[in-house]
Amino acid sequence: MALLAAAPQTLPESDHAKGVPSANPRADAQATIAVESTRAAQRQAEAAKAAGIEVRDGDILVLARDKKGDPLQGANVKAFGATQAVDSAVVGPVARVYKRKVPSPIRSGIHNFLYNLKEPIVFLNFLLQFKPGKAAETAGRFAINSTVGVAGVFDFAKRKPFRLPRRANGFADTLGYHGVKNGPFLFLPIVGPTTVRDLFGGFVDRLILPATVGGPFTKVTYTAPLGVLGALDHRADFDETLAVLHDGSVDPYTASREFYLRRRQAEIDHLHGRDPVTPPPVVRTLPVVEPVTTPAPEVAPAAVLPVAAEPVAVPETVTP
Repeated sequence: MALLAAAPQTLPESDHAKGVPSANPRADAQATIAVESTRAAQRQAEAAKAAGIEVRDGDILVLARDKKGDPLQGANVKAFGATQAVDSAVVGPVARVYKRKVPSPIRSGIHNFLYNLKEPIVFLNFLLQFKPGKAAETAGRFAINSTVGVAGVFDFAKRKPFRLPRRANGFADTLGYHGVKNGPFLFLPIVGPTTVRDLFGGFVDRLILPATVGGPFTKVTYTAPLGVLGALDHRADFDETLAVLHDGSVDPYTASREFYLRRRQAEIDHLHGRDPVTPPPVVRTLPVVEPVTTPAPEVAPAAVLPVAAEPVAVPETVTP
């Protein structure tokens, strides 16, 4: 996003600024003010350029961002823009209608059903992370909700006397738990924000049920509506967060990327017991660089000096 700003121009010093008396002291004073203001603007422009900002043709442009964690930024930004256009025109409005018109108990039942289908995946990954206690609790949740909870529509496992908490987990979490790095950040159509590690982990997760259970999980007539319903449920659940990240940020792409990466790191940290799982704070603006602090000029530029109602009397210069 370009912010309009006037590029500073270098002004010559007046004779008064050089210490040479002049026949027009008022003009000299105004010229000195302009020179000092311009010097301050030039210092600010140099500091901004060092921080990654440059003035070009009157626009303040952000130079290339950090490429280390986002080497595919150019392609990602284009995919983000295209995805946002589709989301604003179709997906977002449909999700909001779904959230507004479908009664909360029905939406809650759909949400519980979808998450219950993921419990076998969560169970296997807790085993791969050498956490048999959490794996046993997950197996108990799945057994209770799949029977008493009517195929997971009701989450009885979290209530008394069971009190078994729902936990998210997947093969991407297992890779991260064992030290596999994120890899390059990706923003893909339909998939959204992800990384190479998370994309591969999600692919493995989607193979588990078809490979182990088979049946309906191998048929497109079952998996396609299930995928659409899951995407709609997820979009409705995150509608407020996305509104802040996309509509309330000066740089929606960077805000989305940083939120996703920080959230994923918090989840990996939680598996190691380092920090509790708390979603990273959502901010309405996400500056690309730190603000540049420069001293303000001692006097205002001549262009904004107030105009006196009466002419100002200026004493004549006495020449020896």
